[in-house]
Amino acid sequence: MNLTKPNLNLRRDLRQAAALLKWSGVDLFTIAQRFIAVGDEVGANELMKIALGFQETEDRLAAYADEVQAKRIVRATIE
Repeated sequence: MNLTKPNLNLRRDLRQAAALLKWSGVDLFTIAQRFIAVGDEVGANELMKIALGFQETEDRLAAYADEVQAKRIVRATIE
C-alpha cells in the first residue's frame, strides 16, 4: 500500500504540524510553571488551557495522518 507523493507529503506535513504543537505545548507548560513559581496562578492556568488545546489539536492531526496512511484521506491532484 504505497502512497502517492502528494499523500506522502500530506502525511508528513500533518505529522510535522502535530510535532510542532506538541513541543509548543511543552514550552507553554514550562512557562506556566515559572508563572506559578512567581505566584501568577491565573496566568499559569491560562497558559495551561492553551497548551491543552494544542494537545487536542495535535491528537487530531496525528489521527488525520494515520487516516492518510490508511488511505481513508486522499489528496487529489488538480488537472
